Amino acid sequence: MDRYSSDHASHQGASSAPTRRVRVWDLPTRLFHWLTVVLVAAAYVTQRLNWMQTHVRVGETLLALVIFRILWGCFGSETARFSRFLASPRKAFAHLRTLPRREPDVQVGHNAAGGWMVLALVALLLVETLSGLYDNNDIADEGPLSEIVPAAVANFIGAVHAIGWDVMLAAVVLHVCAIAVYAIVKGQNLVGPMLSGRKRLPDAVRPPARASLWLAALLFGFSCVVVALLAVYL
Repeated sequence: MDRYSSDHASHQGASSAPTRRVRVWDLPTRLFHWLTVVLVAAAYVTQRLNWMQTHVRVGETLLALVIFRILWGCFGSETARFSRFLASPRKAFAHLRTLPRREPDVQVGHNAAGGWMVLALVALLLVETLSGLYDNNDIADEGPLSEIVPAAVANFIGAVHAIGWDVMLAAVVLHVCAIAVYAIVKGQNLVGPMLSGRKRLPDAVRPPARASLWLAALLFGFSCVVVALLAVYL
C-alpha cells in the first residue's frame, strides 16, 4: 500500500476485514506531542502572570523539543518522518473533501491534510521560540540574545514574537477543532492512538518501522546542547 497506508483501499472492505492492534506512534513522537501541549499552556500562563524568567525557560525547553522534532522528522521512526507523511497539496485537499464521509480510520500515520498541519505547527513553534531568544520589549521580558542586535531589530522581532503567538494559538484551535470533527463526523478517534501509540488496523497493513530510543535520546541531547549554547554563550 502506498505510504504504508490504505489511502487507495476500499473503506467498505477495510471495515469488514480482520484487524489487529498496530503500534503506529513511537514513544518519542508521543512525548513530543504531549510535552508540547503542556509547555505551550505553561508559556501562556507564565506570560499572563508576567513570570518572565520562567517564561523564558519554558520557551527554551520548547525550542529544544522543536529542534528534536525536526531531527526526528528526518532520522526517526517511519510515521514521524516528514518524507513519509507530507503529501502534495492536491492530495491534502482531496482528503479534506472526504470529511463528511463516515468511514473507518485505516491511516497508519498522519493523513494528507494532517501532515501539513503538523508541519505548520512545528514551523510556528520554531518561529515563536527562536524569536523569543531575541525578544526585548524594554520592560522585563528580555531574551538571552536581545543584546547582540540593534534595538530596532529587537523590537521588530518582539513584534513577530507577539503576532506569532496569536497565529500559533489560532492554529492550535484549528487543530483541536479538526480532531473534534474527525471524532463526531467521521467517527475516528485520533487522540487515543497518540496516547497509547496503537491503532486497530486491517491485518494487511504493514506495521511502520521504529527507530531506536537511543537515537531519540542522542538527538534530544544534541537539541538541548544547541539551545544551551544559544542561551548562554551568544
